[in-house]
Amino acid sequence: MPVTAADRVLLEIQRAIVEGDIPAGSKISEPELARRFDLSRAPLREALARLERCHLIERIPNAGARVVTLSKEGLISLYQLREELEGLACRLAAEQMTDAEIAEVRALLDQHLSTQRVREGESYYQEAGDLDFHYRIILGSKNPYLINILCDELYFLVRMYRVQLGMNGPRVSRAFDEHKAIIHAIANRDGELADLLMRRHIGASRRNIELQLTGNQA
Repeated sequence: MPVTAADRVLLEIQRAIVEGDIPAGSKISEPELARRFDLSRAPLREALARLERCHLIERIPNAGARVVTLSKEGLISLYQLREELEGLACRLAAEQMTDAEIAEVRALLDQHLSTQRVREGESYYQEAGDLDFHYRIILGSKNPYLINILCDELYFLVRMYRVQLGMNGPRVSRAFDEHKAIIHAIANRDGELADLLMRRHIGASRRNIELQLTGNQA
C-alpha cells in the first residue's frame, strides 16, 4: 500500500509530539505545521484528524486544537485502563503465543540490555512498535479488539507519558527485570501470574511518572 502525504506527516508529527519536540499543551498552528512539514492543508488536516483519534490532539471550544497536556488526572485514568487491558493481554498471550514468538520477545529483551544503559539504571528507551516489549505482548494476545484499543487508539498517548516521563531514573533496571519476569510467566503458560505481574509493573510505572509530574509542577 503506497504511503500518502498524510501518512508521512502523521508519523512525523506523531513522533514529534510523543518525544516532546512539539510540546505538550502547545497550540496547533496549521500554517506553521504546513511549512514545517512541507505539506498542503488538506493532507495536514487529515493527519491532524487522525492524531485527534489517537488522543494526541484535543480540540477545545473557542480555543482551537492543542497537543494534549500531560497531567496527573490524565495519567491515572489512562493507566487504570492500561492495567486492566494489558493484564488481560498477558493472560491471553500465555495461551496464544507460540514458543517461537516468546523466544523473539526474549531476544528483544537481550537486545535492549546489550544496546542500552539499562544495566547501569540510566535509561531504558524503547522504539515504537515491534521493538517495544509491551507492543509485542499485546500482539501476542491475538485478540483483534484488544490490539486495536492498545496498539492503535491509546498506544501513542501511553507512549507520550512513557517517553517523556518514564524511561529514565531509578526504575529503569527494575522495569527491565519486571519485563523478564512477565515473559517468563508467559513462557510457563501461567496467565494468572503474567496478568498479576503486568498489573504491578504498570502500577509502579504510573507511580513513577506521577512523581515526575509532581516534580515538574513544583
